[in-house]
Amino acid sequence: MVCSEACSVASSDALVVAVTDDPVGNLVETPILERVLREALRRGGDFAEIFVEDRSNTAISLDDRKVEELSSGRDVGAGIRVIVGETTGFAHTADLSEKGLLAAAEAAAGVARRGGGGVRATALSQHAPKPRAATTLPSSVPKSTKVDLLLRADDAARSAGRAIVQASAGYGDSRRRILVANSDGLLVGDDRVRSRLSITCVASGDSGLQTGVHSLAYTLGYEVFDEHPVEEVAAQAARRAITKLDARPAPSGVLPVVLKCGSGGILFHEACGHGLEADHILKDSSVYTGRVGQMVASPGVTLVDDGTLGPNWGSLAIDDEGRPAQRNVLIKDGVLTDYMWDYLRARKQGRTSSGNGRRQSYQHLPMVRMTNTFLLAGDEDPDEIVSQTPRGVYVAQLGGGQVNTATGDFVFGMAEAYLIEDGRITEPLRNANLIGNGPDVLSKIDAIGSDFDISPGTCGKDGQSVSVGCGQPTLRVTGITIGGTASA
Repeated sequence: MVCSEACSVASSDALVVAVTDDPVGNLVETPILERVLREALRRGGDFAEIFVEDRSNTAISLDDRKVEELSSGRDVGAGIRVIVGETTGFAHTADLSEKGLLAAAEAAAGVARRGGGGVRATALSQHAPKPRAATTLPSSVPKSTKVDLLLRADDAARSAGRAIVQASAGYGDSRRRILVANSDGLLVGDDRVRSRLSITCVASGDSGLQTGVHSLAYTLGYEVFDEHPVEEVAAQAARRAITKLDARPAPSGVLPVVLKCGSGGILFHEACGHGLEADHILKDSSVYTGRVGQMVASPGVTLVDDGTLGPNWGSLAIDDEGRPAQRNVLIKDGVLTDYMWDYLRARKQGRTSSGNGRRQSYQHLPMVRMTNTFLLAGDEDPDEIVSQTPRGVYVAQLGGGQVNTATGDFVFGMAEAYLIEDGRITEPLRNANLIGNGPDVLSKIDAIGSDFDISPGTCGKDGQSVSVGCGQPTLRVTGITIGGTASA
């Protein structure tokens, strides 16, 4: 399969990574990689890259104590891209033999440029990051044990009260071993192990049926369930469902909103983070284009993207172009300082990658993507932020939403929210929407708490999905439109 995309290349600084043991083993032997890259450049390519992936995963779902799905799979293959001027040729194959890789390289090069060209030799130099080690590989745990984990979650959810009439649970794990080699001489690999659990509870009462959801997801092995007992996850989901039974209609109109720590990270990911990705910037399709050095948020607001932040869902040792993950300050004390960059767009601008080149699989081209994106904590007491809000809405959990990156306009659901009256959190509110504009919200943050939390998420962009983390401290926005049904 072959496709093309506009792109360009320029010079780049050399990558330096600490050398350790090879984390991925010999997915493809180095001499073969060198010959394939040579073939990819034979027709005059400016840059060539091989991305090799070996991914395995398991998924189990339980609904009312019945196993609805139990599946596992493995996907192995390679994607090869060749850059000639402004054109990218791309081909992928599930055949990792030298013959299969050479055929993919020839196809990618053919798309990038038809005709002859010089031959350029490529010598690969091994660079190895320090992958995050999993104490217990999920593949070593029997599937029956994983089913028992979900049954424990079901028991815990139902024990929260007779109002819980339905519970479902989903478990997933994955191991993704990758190798990246390119014509700049880079040869690097990573070994990523992730585990996740999600619980959904349905409560029944006089107001009808209400749903509560809670999840955990980390770049860790099965040991994550020792550190984060499933009973706690289930109890949180059940509490949310039961609380909503007494919910009143949400107000409508513009009100102050206090976002609980961790709950609103997805808002800043969607409404601000995407607009700071370099592909949107270079296409002039972002509200932040050309604004580096300008105030784009309230003083004290600092937005960071950090792929090295602990075992969070968006953490990694290298991105999917082989660049080391790093901490990137995007907004500092309200001033826009930089954007997020993948390798090729950074080369086009004569700078280095920020470690934000990511792809869903070997069948996809990399693009600029976030990792763990979050607002830094301030120094205010979270309880004081609430007590100093005479009337407003306290959002404990945001739901899904959508954003226009060109304008920053967004709509997000409130999955768990409460009314603030006389500086106190009072009645729970029914599901409603937050409607606003990302840059506008950033400029209306007037209180930033000293706490911090981060939540897992799945980010979709141009048909590709990747794991991300979204976080923030408790903070207050002086005014956001609430799309409720009651008068404000």
